[in-house]
Amino acid sequence: MDQFLAVADPTRRLIIQTLSGGERSFGDIAGQFDISRPAVSQHLKVLREAGVVTVRRDAQRRIYALHESAFTDIDDWLRRVRYLSPATAQ
Repeated sequence: MDQFLAVADPTRRLIIQTLSGGERSFGDIAGQFDISRPAVSQHLKVLREAGVVTVRRDAQRRIYALHESAFTDIDDWLRRVRYLSPATAQ
């Protein structure tokens, strides 16, 4: 899955916002949502497969963080769109 599809979902965007403050355990992330833990896990899987988040094990806990180059594809696309936009030519 690409980064655009990964961030299209509002729940995943909220997870990204949560992780923008730093690493968080799965339990911390899941505790912020009124959806099941398996649903949160699926959202994190999508973000992980798109290269938006990373996960590491700390004993029994899974710790998630934003990937350092999480939004490279999106940033590149936005830069191209802005460059081609007639509004920037003024």
